[in-house]
Formats: sequence, C-alpha cells, structure tokens
Amino acid sequence: MEGNECLEKGGGSEARLSKIRRRLHQCPELDFALDETSTVVEEVLTEIGIPWKRLAGTGIAAFLEGKGNGRTVLLRADMDGLPVDEENDVPWRSANPGKMHACGHDVHMACLLGAARKLSEIQGEFSGKVLFVFQPAEETSGGALPMLEEGLLDGVWPDGAFALHCDPFLPAGKVGVHSGSFRAASDMFDCIIRGRGTHGAEPHNGDDVIAIACRVISALHELVGRTVPPSDAAVLSVGSFHAGSARNILPDRASFSGILRTLDEQARVSLKARIRRTVMNIPDILGAVGEIQFTEGYPVLRNDPGMAALVAAAASEVLGAENVVPLVKPSMGVDDFAYFLQRIPGCYFMLGTGTGNGEDAPLHSPHFNPDERCLAVGADVLVCTTLSVLGGDHQK
Repeated sequence: MEGNECLEKGGGSEARLSKIRRRLHQCPELDFALDETSTVVEEVLTEIGIPWKRLAGTGIAAFLEGKGNGRTVLLRADMDGLPVDEENDVPWRSANPGKMHACGHDVHMACLLGAARKLSEIQGEFSGKVLFVFQPAEETSGGALPMLEEGLLDGVWPDGAFALHCDPFLPAGKVGVHSGSFRAASDMFDCIIRGRGTHGAEPHNGDDVIAIACRVISALHELVGRTVPPSDAAVLSVGSFHAGSARNILPDRASFSGILRTLDEQARVSLKARIRRTVMNIPDILGAVGEIQFTEGYPVLRNDPGMAALVAAAASEVLGAENVVPLVKPSMGVDDFAYFLQRIPGCYFMLGTGTGNGEDAPLHSPHFNPDERCLAVGADVLVCTTLSVLGGDHQK
C-alpha cells in the first residue's frame, strides 16, 4: 500500500475525534463501573453502523466484516480512568470529582472509534474482519481476562492484535515501537511477622517483630541485585509498613506490602520462591513466624517482532519514517493487553501526545493534558496497520 493511499484511508477529522475525546474525558469512571463511558462508545458505534455486544459487564466487542473471507485483526482500547482530582483548567475537565482520565484512556477510545469509522467507510475495499475491543478495568484488576473468559474470541481467531498507549514524552505526530518484552509482569505480596509482644523496657521477654521485619525487608532488597543477572530487568519494592501503636510497647505483629516486577518468566518464578523463603525463614531463625500471600498480576507483555515491524512500517507510511521512534528499553509498567498477546501475535505501541516543549505532565498526573493532534495520528496508524494485516503478506 502506498503512503498516500494509506493516508487517504485514515481515521477521520480532528474536530470530530476531539469532540468524542472531550466528551469521554468529562465522564471518567473507574474499574468495571463504566456505564456512562460504555454508553458513549456504544452511541458512536451505533451511529457508525457497527454492531456491538457487552462482555464482562461494561466491556464492548464490536465486529466489522469486509467484502469477503480473510484475516481478522483485533484492535483494543482501555476505558477506565484513575482516582485523581483533575487540575487542568479546561472547559472539558472532569465532571466527576476524584476521577480523571489521567492515563489517556479517553484518547485511546477516541483513536479506536476514529479507526472504526474510517474502516466502516471502506469495508467494501478489504476482505476479512476487524474486532474492536473496548476494555474495562485496565488500571485495577484487569478487564482483558474476563472478556476473554466470557467468549470474546469464540468462533474467531485474530491474526494480529494491536493497541496504542499515550506517551507524553513523545511529541504528537510521532509513535514509538518496541520489539520483544515491553511491559513487565506484576506480582503483589502482603507479609505478616508474628511474635510475642512485650514492654519496650523488657525486650528479652518478647520478639521484636519490628526489628525482624526490618531485617526481612533489608534481605528482600538484596534479592534482585544478587540473584538476577545485571542484564535482566527486575524491580522489588516495599511500599507499606505497619506496626505498633505506642512508643514503649513492642507489638506482637508487623505487616508490610510490596510489588515485584519482572520481564522474564523464569526470573519471576525464581524471585517469588526466594521472597517466600526469605519472609518465612528469617523470622523462624529469630523465634518469630513469617507469613506471605502473593496476588498475581498481569503477565509480561511481549510484542511479536514481525508485528512490531509491521506497525513501524505502517506508521512510516502515515507519518514518515523520521517520526517512528525505535524504543530500545522496555518499561517496568504493566498492561493487561498482555493477555491478548499471550494468545495472538501483535504489538502494543506508544502514541506521542506531548507538545514537545519539555513541560508536559507525565501519565497519572492531575495535570496530564495530551496534545489533541495525536488523535488523528493514532486513528490513522491503527487503520493503516489493520489494512496491512488484512491485505499484506504477514503470516501468523
């Protein structure tokens, strides 16, 4: 497909996409409680003429069929906001106190709706199907897996899966693409150290669970640096510690919680085993009892190299090769689009949303305010990528 032709098949007017994005931005909702957000998305899909259905409560799946049999492409946007009070002074600021689209999911939805509109306009020009997925709860417990478990892929097996994500450190008009492991696996852990409480003047009559817990945490902080090869990325952080209520009493219980992020499954399994042994064995040696509970989060998000190259090529057609940035370093952030990429070869890429003046607020900030010129870019790249899979020679 020639570059000009790809541009002609782009995602639609900036004004229309901006209007949709601002409407979504004003009604941020959290987790699976996305009734208003889902209604807005459904209204636009109905206007376009694309049939949709609900999954996982507020999740939406919409199918567009081309002129005949062919490949299938899955395009995904997440829908939920964050528990953040917006501090931007704009007419379309959040109307829901304590909630904000501070991670750009309003941008993601607008881009996908723009791509859906354009693809519907040219559906007689391509063969195959496009599955549009609007997913809840990416920021919390994850909506991707519940949608899959409720039959999102029943009767269809996509040849490629794609999603974009805002990046305020890339200027609008650019996209970033990474090949291979790009987002970390996440595991949470909650620990309790139990022992005998006593008066602070008589420590020999009890177990100083605060001191023991501090030893455990210190040992945990050494695990990554001393058990994971320096070339492998991993992060272990303890962010919460609670113990005691009086300065002169040694309590009988101390608790702490943390996270583990890894980019390699072997390292993930190994570190979880070492964390468990550390939390249990050190207190045991010192006369106390250590307990730990893991909560498994999202898996590693890995971009298929062939699909990453396809996105880069499609983005180059839309924007010019000079505006496609190869991303060398993965992020220790997480995204449950990883569940789709476990099943389907695909690519999760970054959409520049910055102004380029060096003053853009980061994601999750109450001042996050994307440059809306990114909307048409995101829609166009999704359209061109989809057509490249449906009409190209990339194989599963």
